[in-house]
Formats: sequence, C-alpha cells, structure tokens
Amino acid sequence: MNEAPARHPAPAIVARGLAKTYHDSAAPIEVLRDVSLSVEPGEVVAVVGASGSGKSTLLHLLGGLDRPTKGSVRVGGAELSSLDEAGRSRLRSRTVGFVFQFHQLLPEFTALENVMMPGWVAGASRAATRERAESLLRDLGLGDRAEHKPGELSGGEQQRVAVARALHMKPAVLLADEPTGNLDRRASAMLLEIFERYRSREQQAIVIATHNPDVAQSAGRVVTLEDGYLRPIRIESGRI
Repeated sequence: MNEAPARHPAPAIVARGLAKTYHDSAAPIEVLRDVSLSVEPGEVVAVVGASGSGKSTLLHLLGGLDRPTKGSVRVGGAELSSLDEAGRSRLRSRTVGFVFQFHQLLPEFTALENVMMPGWVAGASRAATRERAESLLRDLGLGDRAEHKPGELSGGEQQRVAVARALHMKPAVLLADEPTGNLDRRASAMLLEIFERYRSREQQAIVIATHNPDVAQSAGRVVTLEDGYLRPIRIESGRI
C-alpha cells in the first residue's frame, strides 16, 4: 500500500501583489507597488528598510488594519478582502497579535488588566481570561508587577506587558512594528528571547519591522522594502 504524502501546514500569511497608494496630498503617494510575501507557521521574517519605506504600512495590511489599493492578503486561511469590517475585527482579535514601538497600554488599568483586554473583547470568561493573563505575566518575568499601572513600570516592562497582551489569544500570527525601538540593549535582548520562546512553543508566524541589526539577525529570513518593492537580503558579519 502506498503511503499518503505528508501534509505540510498551510502558510500563516500569504500576500500577493500588494499595492498601497495614498491620495492625501496633491499628488498620489505610492508606498507599496507590488509586494508578495508568504510566511510559514513558526517562521520569523524581519522587514528592514529606510524610514518611510512602507514597513508599517505593510504590517497594517498583513494584519487587516488597512486595505490594500491592489492585491490580496490571506491570514490563517481567510481572505481579508472577503470580510467586512466586523469580520476583519473578529479575525484580528483571534488570529493576529500586534506589538508596536509605543506600547499603547491603557494608563488607567493595571498590567494585569491590560493583558486581560483581548479576552474581555472576545467574550471569554473572566476567570479564564485572568488565568491566561497571570500565566503570561509570570512567564514574561512580570508576575510581581501585575497590579502596577504602566506609569509605574520601566520601558522594557511596559513593552513586555504589551507582548503579553498580544499573545493572550494565542494568535497564529504576531506582527511587531519596531518593537525594540525605545528599548536599551538588555531589554531588547530579553524581548527577542520572548519572541523566540513563543515561536518555538506555539509555532507562530512572526513578522518584525525593524531598523535594528540585532533584531534582523535573530530572524530566519530578512527582506527589505525599497522603492515600494520587497526583496530578499542576506546578513553577513552582523551587518544588514
């Protein structure tokens, strides 16, 4: 009897022919022209490029925060263009985790409450939401900081709370936009270790937009955005 061929998991993200043009000024601004990218579960891709090259725009399109002018994006098998705003919001809340350069924590809530937010939004039970948030904070070395508000935390601690919030729903995709941009070397290294730990444990597809060579070197694949196009790049001797 012939054995059935081994099945390979479908890509977590598939972008095809993405273009994005803004019409907010006198002349149209083409930020992305023809971008295609496929990211497998458990893969880390770093996107590098000059400021204004479109890295943040690309992440917003991949996560369904914005719509492309042309092209398509599939996340977790769902075609984003086929979803209305409510559908995209549901997909984001369950499938995509976002980490931004500025942590965007709610200052009036504690670290624990900030991490619980995705569970509350998704309608999970309060007990389960709290248990998951407490577990994440302990795992990220913040168990003793759970009742502190963001203003009482260091920059690195605030960013780790933001990562815990992004991981709350066990997303298949994690999108990080300059996550180490405001961190010192030690805090940056700790954050990269956290990304690697969860990628290995939960097989998340991670896309990181970064200027930081250390962050780019930690990725399995590096691509660069230049003139609206995405190109592969090699890292040699710690330089990008």
